[in-house]
Amino acid sequence: MKVHRDDHGIPHLRAGSIDELAYLQGRVTAVDRGRQIEVERRRSEGRLAEIAGADEVGWDRFARKVRLDDTARRCFATCLPETKRWLEAYADGVRAGGIDWHPWSSLGVFQVQHILFGTFPNKLWRAHVERTLGAHALPWFAVEGPVSSGSNAWAVPGQIAGDPHRLLELPGVYQQIRLACPEFDVAGLTFPGVPGVQHFGHAGSVAWAVTNAMADYQDLYLEELRAGPAGVEARGAAGWEPVVTLQETVSVRDADSILVDISETPRGPIVDGNLSLRTPARAAADLGFDALLPLLRSSTVDDVADALSGWVEPVNSVLVADTTGRVVQLTAGRVPVRDDRNRWVPVPAWEPAHQWKPEWAPTARFDVATVANANANATGVATAVNANGVATAVNANGVASVVNANDRRPDTEAHGIDFAPPARARRIRHLLDDGTEPEFIHMDTAFEASSAEAGQAAAWRSAVARALWEHPALAPLFGESGYDPMFAPWTDPRGRIGIALDGVLLGLGLDPVEVVPPSSVPAAPWGDRHLLHPLLLPGLFVDFPRTPLSGSADCVLNTSSIPGVSDLCWRGPVARYVWDLADRQRSRWVVPFGAVDSPESPHFLDQLPHWVAGSLVPLVTDWDRLTVFPMEDL
Repeated sequence: MKVHRDDHGIPHLRAGSIDELAYLQGRVTAVDRGRQIEVERRRSEGRLAEIAGADEVGWDRFARKVRLDDTARRCFATCLPETKRWLEAYADGVRAGGIDWHPWSSLGVFQVQHILFGTFPNKLWRAHVERTLGAHALPWFAVEGPVSSGSNAWAVPGQIAGDPHRLLELPGVYQQIRLACPEFDVAGLTFPGVPGVQHFGHAGSVAWAVTNAMADYQDLYLEELRAGPAGVEARGAAGWEPVVTLQETVSVRDADSILVDISETPRGPIVDGNLSLRTPARAAADLGFDALLPLLRSSTVDDVADALSGWVEPVNSVLVADTTGRVVQLTAGRVPVRDDRNRWVPVPAWEPAHQWKPEWAPTARFDVATVANANANATGVATAVNANGVATAVNANGVASVVNANDRRPDTEAHGIDFAPPARARRIRHLLDDGTEPEFIHMDTAFEASSAEAGQAAAWRSAVARALWEHPALAPLFGESGYDPMFAPWTDPRGRIGIALDGVLLGLGLDPVEVVPPSSVPAAPWGDRHLLHPLLLPGLFVDFPRTPLSGSADCVLNTSSIPGVSDLCWRGPVARYVWDLADRQRSRWVVPFGAVDSPESPHFLDQLPHWVAGSLVPLVTDWDRLTVFPMEDL
């Protein structure tokens, strides 16, 4: 087993077998990201307040109620023997690095990153809107308005590129890594604490990338409970059913412990009030981790697609390209089949129409069309539509491209209701048609940090949003929602009005110029206020450099903020990548901060200047150009 590193401290690992490689990945992760994965494991177990104090009680209570750790254990128990050995080897490596870890901890930390990544918090907000303003106001707050944040991925023959968007956390949510053994040699991005490479990878002859498919796969149920002869019961479609109840203690540093009452109906755990949450992973005791080893072994687009046919959640749109020139698009994950009302708001648990059907919804998988003889339009660009109804742009040179940007497409629209607006996808296609290099596509924006005009436009929108907070027609929204404060990022009317500003103005029949005259807002450079504001790991204290950013929520460079609430940016591209299929050594990547979670390391923030400027660092494939670190130095 050998650990190699490039000039940015990115680990390139070699081992004689898959399990040895998993051990090595676990050990290196414990060294490079030990603080981070210790926090994430505690989050998955609902035990973070034990070391971080009262500020983390809300999360710990939620983690216990939603039963993250129990779900991780159940999903581990159903994994194939090979997958279990792989997870056990990774856990052995993490423990060798001095971090407490269980084989199922990797499944737990993966859930931490995704349990709130789905759609159920939006259903809380819609229920509040429907209850306070009426159902007619729901379209005002649709995510598919003129402004929405989201990820990008695009493919042309021989290349895949893109940039996932999430909360900007320090240390970063993704870890750059290369994993090599006799069976495969894969470079990509992994979640610290999870073995392998999940969402973005280059295996030499094939590469893949994902964006959120915007599918609705989480349901909230209104539960009616009663005390029965043998304990608590819930009213289901077939009558009264037993409820699992238990009580757990959350220890809190420098404060009294708290008791958490946990209840689970046949739909799922009760997460707030009388609302239970049903997810594919909990319902089927399967998180999809049996897909990860076949994914690493993949050498063709069909191998990747076959591997991801076993994926569960989150539900992703996946682009796959290989050295033969094929590009395949697929939707990976499980979406339940049920009544359409389930997609919008919490639904009555006792009504049969809202129960999940035994089968999962069918998902798309198809080759991207290339139409050499398409008739180009006036701009020299043709658009072909394949058998799945998906548009593929073909430029004047006959080169096809496909773009995923969380937008509504024929292959995904049946699975959800909230999608990003189409402008980003259209803009990326236009840039591809012009032959624009990926680095310039990543950084495409009309909001430059130095622009006073952009700063004034953003300040004006914020002023309009704040004015709407006082509008009498919206006053009912500001009443007590009754939801746990844990869900405030999704249920705060101020943030929701800012995100959906144009839709709210349209719904109220207001002209924003009349609400706040633009000339009344002073001009100042956008970067004076639009500053990078990462969410720091609990217990991490760092003097973070003042970092003005270009971009905004309606650009490809989606460094989003919330009009009226704050111009600070805490959501944006958490990585950028270009996977070159013709020559892997021409591939490149970057993360916002660095490879290591310690502020004392030179690799804590060494990628930040590249990320801000839009430059990428090379994916070094020549082992002789890497520095070898002896195992005893880990």
